[in-house]
Amino acid sequence: MSQLPYEIQPDRLDVVRLAQVTDSHIFGDPAGSLLGLNTRNSFSVVCERLLKEEWRPDALLTTGDLSQDASPESYQYLADYFKSMSIPTFWLPGNHDNPELMDLYLNNQIVLSDKLILLGGWLVIMLDSSVKGKVHGEISDSQLAFLEASLKQYSDKHCLVCLHHQPIDVKSEWLDRIGLANEVKLRNIVDSHVNVKGVLWGHVHQEFSREINGVRWLASPSSCVQFKPGSKDFCAGVESPGYRYLNLHADGRIETVVHRIDNIKFTVDYSIKGY
Repeated sequence: MSQLPYEIQPDRLDVVRLAQVTDSHIFGDPAGSLLGLNTRNSFSVVCERLLKEEWRPDALLTTGDLSQDASPESYQYLADYFKSMSIPTFWLPGNHDNPELMDLYLNNQIVLSDKLILLGGWLVIMLDSSVKGKVHGEISDSQLAFLEASLKQYSDKHCLVCLHHQPIDVKSEWLDRIGLANEVKLRNIVDSHVNVKGVLWGHVHQEFSREINGVRWLASPSSCVQFKPGSKDFCAGVESPGYRYLNLHADGRIETVVHRIDNIKFTVDYSIKGY
């Protein structure tokens, strides 16, 4: 399984600049709320903050659960909003998404369905870890073969691998029970290719960073409700919505920071014990 990458020429040769917005949980109904928080409102505030970055990202990565109800209306809203941002935007599905509808709606001049993105000395690989009708994730054999083939074909490029479900535990028991079921297969591939410099995901609605054998393993906050780190059972976090900004350097280093929207009060109903 191979495909030609979508090529983007970065503004600078020494660094690639990316942003990640994840787990927006947009409803078809504009009034739709998750745990009492209107997800369109929080999403738009996060994206407005992203557009104020001093250095505009070369690309935007959206890593699943873009919709809460997998409705055509939610995907049309997202397609229109991302298009208005004028940043090449790439997506992958999460457990709340409908990949077929995403293919149909999230596909215009700016919002792109490509899963290989070549940016100077870097290659970004977008993997589908969603399993129809399930909350946990799994990467199919065909996706694993696609990953392996891409890493071999572009062995001269530094690589960032992206997916929705966490491939390593984040130390929240309830979340780690619904992570990536075949994480060992993914980690074995990562371990066998020195050009993999980072693995990036969503799903856990919290910031996470760990370095293992020179590889950065990164999770990012949701653009809506957060989950409390280290929780045994479902628990919403008190942190603000946010996004991740990444600098991918020509020597393979990854510098990254999470920005949160702390100047606006977001109301979450903490009495709700699920979503």
